[in-house]
Amino acid sequence: MATQTKPVLYGYFRSSCSWRVRIAFALKGIEYDQVPVNLIKDGGQQLKEQYKALNPMQQVPAVEIDGITLSQSLAVIQYIDETRPGPRLLPTDPKARAQVRIISDLIASGIQPLQNLYVLQKIGAEKVQWAQHFINRGFQALEPILKQISGKYCVGDEISMADICLVPQVYNAERFKVDVEQYPTIKRLNETLLETEAFKKEPEQSDPPNTSKVHLIFVSSYCGCFPD
Repeated sequence: MATQTKPVLYGYFRSSCSWRVRIAFALKGIEYDQVPVNLIKDGGQQLKEQYKALNPMQQVPAVEIDGITLSQSLAVIQYIDETRPGPRLLPTDPKARAQVRIISDLIASGIQPLQNLYVLQKIGAEKVQWAQHFINRGFQALEPILKQISGKYCVGDEISMADICLVPQVYNAERFKVDVEQYPTIKRLNETLLETEAFKKEPEQSDPPNTSKVHLIFVSSYCGCFPD
């Protein structure tokens, strides 16, 4: 699909959901601009009215593409898979595609939301133990599934949306000191994927290196930031 302008990704450097979209763009070879939405600074830029108009859920990521604004990382990934050339992120085989969606949803719905910033702020002092509990609970379900269906990657031998979800979640697990050695299949897949350029994480900085000046004006105009 021909487009007149680059997609614009509004995200946070430490957000696993934003990272999923960056991986998908990289795998598809899609050039895009970034607008940093800092989830910590100034009380959280995602809570500002200007960003709420873009994404009423006040979460990252949001993506402006083809004249529309998309939120929810899996919706973004599936949209670009359906509208852009490049390697398929969901298999053509219905059974394999269902397996990719199972793994993706297990992570994106069953693990990650329980240890994101908004939830952890509500938990308070027990936030690390809370995050560890739910990551371990999810990984205990994910490990036998992956042991059964994985090949080189999560589903067979081609990179898919499932892999895009896995790597950021393992990174989060390590941040919260979860012992990933307990999950040898997850550990193996993560190590294999990290050898691929698209999965390498950006340096931990609030302003990505390819942020355009135009989009920095959007952020600075209200002196806000968006939470992780």
